[in-house]
Amino acid sequence: MGILFQLYQDTNLLIIILFALTSWSLVWKGLALWKAAQKKEVRWFLAILILNTLGILPIIYLILKKEKKILLEDKSVEVKTTVKEIVKKKKTNKK
Repeated sequence: MGILFQLYQDTNLLIIILFALTSWSLVWKGLALWKAAQKKEVRWFLAILILNTLGILPIIYLILKKEKKILLEDKSVEVKTTVKEIVKKKKTNKK
């Protein structure tokens, strides 16, 4: 009851806490919505847009959908194929 009473008495502290939580949520939600829209993932976009989870769902989305890149001869290549396929393409290009 002590912290709740303190928040009730000191509204400035309550406003600061609410502003911090809102900012935190807005940043993560914005990043996740941007990525979902770029990838045309409608279900994720709607879930993130509708559900307010203080940034938890957007963070989960960003972790799950993180683009993995590898460095191959100073060129950044998105990993959409297996490493074996990349090596095979490299060998066929040398011939």
